[in-house]
This record gives sequence, C-alpha cells and structure tokens, in this order.
Amino acid sequence: MSHALPQEAKPAADVARERGRGAHKGQQTRAAILEAALSLASQMGIEGLSIGALAEVTGMSKSGVFAHFGSREELQISVIREYHERFEEEVFVPAIRQPRGLPRLRALFENWVVKVATEIDSGCIYISGAVEFDDRPGPVRDALAGMVVTWHGSLVRAIRMAMEMGHLRPDTDPMQMQFEIHGLILALHHDARFLRSVGAVDRARTAFERLIQHYTLGTAVAPSGQASPSGVAAAGSAKAPLAPV
Repeated sequence: MSHALPQEAKPAADVARERGRGAHKGQQTRAAILEAALSLASQMGIEGLSIGALAEVTGMSKSGVFAHFGSREELQISVIREYHERFEEEVFVPAIRQPRGLPRLRALFENWVVKVATEIDSGCIYISGAVEFDDRPGPVRDALAGMVVTWHGSLVRAIRMAMEMGHLRPDTDPMQMQFEIHGLILALHHDARFLRSVGAVDRARTAFERLIQHYTLGTAVAPSGQASPSGVAAAGSAKAPLAPV
C-alpha cells in the first residue's frame, strides 16, 4: 500500500502476540476460578456454587466471573468436569500403567482409596453430588451421573480383563463385582468422613482382599431360590491360589 499506516496501527505480529497473551491470561483466570470453585464445592457442595460466592472468594467482580462461565449451571458443570479430570489423573492414569488383570484392578482400587482418604476433610464430589442431585433432573445431574458411569465402566473393563487373563473366575459377574467395589468405597467415605473411624481405610482394604478371594477361589453366590452354577469350587475345596502376575 502506498499510504502510510496510521500511527496507532500495530504490525500484525504484535497484534497476534497481544491476543495470545490475552487468551493465556484468560485461561489462567478461568483456571484460578475453577480452583476456587472446586474448593468451595468440596466444602459446601455443588449447590453452594454461585457466581456471587465465587466473586467474593476470588476478589473478582460478578461480571468478571460471569464472563468466564456465563451461568451458574455452566459453572457447576465445569467444576464437575474439572473434578473428573483430576480424578482420572490421580486414580485411573497411574493404574493403567500396571499389567492387565489383578495388578491393574488392585491399583484402581488402591488409588481410589487414597483419593477418598485425602478427601476426608473436603469430601468426594461424586458422592456428595449424588446426594444433592439424586432426585433433581437436569444438565448438572446428567453431567455428574455421566462422569460416574464412565468411571464405573472403566472398572468393569478392568474386571473383564482380569477374567480374560484367568485371574478371576470365569463365572464372575463384572457388574456385580463393580457394584461391590463401589459399595466398599461408599462405606469407607461414610465411616472415615462421618464417623471419623480411624481404621476405615484398613477395613476397606481388608474387605477388598476378601472380595478378590471370593472371585478367585470362593463359591459363587446364586440369587435366592436358585442353585449355584455347576462346576464352581465349593468353599473349603482344595484349589491352589493364582500365581502372582
């Protein structure tokens, strides 16, 4: 172009850098808000989250917080997603580095126990959120339930892999075993957080080992009024334990 640029005009490269810095700063601000929101949700529940409460905690204006989330519902769903990502990083990712079969299943449970143990004072959003939204249909409940179902699906796949590796009995019901494992975690959370039971973590681990023993050596439990499947070893029968992986 033959005419000169106006004095206030900036080269395209400078404009791009400034926009990049602005976007990065916006991401940092959003991350800081989510961090505060997670802390608030762990203490007051997901329902305790609001644009106003976060503005007060973070020292921002309501409009500033609103600009990052748009609505209270979007804020709540973002917190659920953030919690799920952290849960995945702390519980799931380290476990899948273990060999398939019982080593991986044990790691999933142990990492879950450690996660619950570290949240005794803050609370598990999966568990507390289920209490808050069990009878409240809507996008927040759907998001929370979806995350929990995803996690349960990962457990079921780990159980099936253990069956394929021959580490669990071939008549194992993966959904039933997953249900029982989840029950141990719920009992742990209740006794450790509500009753402040000192031995809750050890009891959960002991119960898990008994569960594993049942699904490797024990007698299958048939529904009431039905006979146990044929070919299943009876309690007390001589059977060598599985070799460690």
